[in-house]
Amino acid sequence: MNAYVPICASLWAAHNTGMANLDPHSHFDPLQPRTRHWDLRWRVDFSRRVIEGEVTLHLTEPSSGTLDLDTKDLAIRACSVAGEVLPFELGDEEPILGRRLRLELPPATSAITIAYETSPEAIGLQWLSPEQTAGGQHPFLFSQCQAIHARTLLPCQDSAVARVSYDAEVTVPAPLTAVMSADPAGDRTQGGNRTLRFHMPQPIPSYLLALAVGELESRDISPRVRVWAEPVTVDKAAWEFAETEAFVAKAETLFGPYDWDRYDMLVLPPSFPYGGMENPRMTFLTPTLLAGDRSLVDVVAHELAHSWTGNLVTNATAEHFWLNEGFTVWAERRILRVLHGAEAESLGWAIGQKDLEESLERFHDQPELTVLRTHLEGIDPDDAFSSIPYEKGARFVAALEQALGEEVFAAFLAEYMRRFRFQSITTEQFCDFAEERHPGLLGRVGADAWLNQPGLPEDAPVFRSHRLDELTALAEGLSTGQRPAGAEAWNATELLIYLQHLPRELSLEDCARLDAQLGLSQRGNYEILVEWLCIAAGSGYSHVFPRVREVLSTVGRMKYVRPLYQALGRTEAGRALGREVFAEASPRYHALTRRVAQGIVDKY
Repeated sequence: MNAYVPICASLWAAHNTGMANLDPHSHFDPLQPRTRHWDLRWRVDFSRRVIEGEVTLHLTEPSSGTLDLDTKDLAIRACSVAGEVLPFELGDEEPILGRRLRLELPPATSAITIAYETSPEAIGLQWLSPEQTAGGQHPFLFSQCQAIHARTLLPCQDSAVARVSYDAEVTVPAPLTAVMSADPAGDRTQGGNRTLRFHMPQPIPSYLLALAVGELESRDISPRVRVWAEPVTVDKAAWEFAETEAFVAKAETLFGPYDWDRYDMLVLPPSFPYGGMENPRMTFLTPTLLAGDRSLVDVVAHELAHSWTGNLVTNATAEHFWLNEGFTVWAERRILRVLHGAEAESLGWAIGQKDLEESLERFHDQPELTVLRTHLEGIDPDDAFSSIPYEKGARFVAALEQALGEEVFAAFLAEYMRRFRFQSITTEQFCDFAEERHPGLLGRVGADAWLNQPGLPEDAPVFRSHRLDELTALAEGLSTGQRPAGAEAWNATELLIYLQHLPRELSLEDCARLDAQLGLSQRGNYEILVEWLCIAAGSGYSHVFPRVREVLSTVGRMKYVRPLYQALGRTEAGRALGREVFAEASPRYHALTRRVAQGIVDKY
């Protein structure tokens, strides 16, 4: 018996009768008219730190009646239909949702034009002064719309269910270049301004809208792969990501044709809060990946995999985030196996295990946030963000694969992609599909424990390898000054796993010895560097404090900022440093990173 059928039936029955809002983070109402395409006309004003302009929302069919849109920190100037002024109503400010923009559409409305302006404090935009860029000569702007921040860039149905295509005209100061999650469609320069046009033909969820403006240059990696960055960084980035075309080709053999025409990448300034963002046609990447030895480029495999698991088949709301990230982490590690062998895949799972354990501990007092099928009404998706949908979700996918066998699961995955191509779906829809194709599968893997119960099921897949066991034993046996055998020949992954399995508090003598023997404080690989700095700072080894200060003052990636401030919190001297650095560096952080760091420092 399929235990998920009643859930799905009741959910969709409520949906179809207008009794339930499927997305607790949006005013989107599936019974109202739906937008299908945006025409954006933007002017980027660095002096005021705003985007001003207008958007025309095209509807799927001529409609009338109420249309509710999401906005946050937007100044709405005017609304019109076919050139006629359309009255509008802005609701009260809600902390998570923002303000509802309500329109009453006249009969046979096919498009609505809204003139508006963003706020200098829009959480979906970060404005950088020239001093905050690599080149130091020009300002920079980039967007980050996931999970629900597109509403700070434009009034829209800001829900992943309401997919749209779009065209855009972006006017910027003439020395600068704009890029978007879309295909370039020409540009012109007039006076002191440059206007660039873009076209996105495929329907995307609103959170995949992306814009960056700055002094940018590009280098072609292959006919369909290009890297963008500031001029002083672009050659280094092109070398670091030179193997990306091979990643795309291998992914296609696993998941089917690449449906987005191009795979371009943009290396952003260091305040970018994530490792990468899978914006279609223009993946955003942190400069912390530029290790100088290609040891971190496997992050590209994750963002690339999103081209299938996330961008092509998307979670309907933040409550189903595992459908994006769990499948993508599983896919990323499958790409690693094809490229580097089974050992590399197993070590990837080992690194992810530590991230999962840390997130489970972080939400120890909020176990409801450790389930995969979350219920987030009244909870900001940014506050619920962790590695759980990534790593727990990936292990659930692996459990399904183990139950079916690799060959059968590959066929199941291919059909899943075909069935839901360019759609945004719920966990319940996935479960219905799984039971339709393989009756009893969900019961065999204990899907209820994965989806609806906190923590990790006792029978979760375990990924072991001989090399993993060796590295773990070496870390657990740290004693009396012995350099780990063969450490000089370790690759970056092996060294990271060794560090991950060390005690979180070492003697000052062991800290000094390890740092001298392995050169840890001077590493350019931020995964290794931050792992080491967390151990050393948490152990009170003050020799690393200058390096900790440097990292926290120049890097805004939340994956690194969070554990470093937490490690500083373990000693009195560390807490003093943490408060001091936060006071100095927080104005340069992205708003998301600042909020995370503030929450940690406040607990000191």
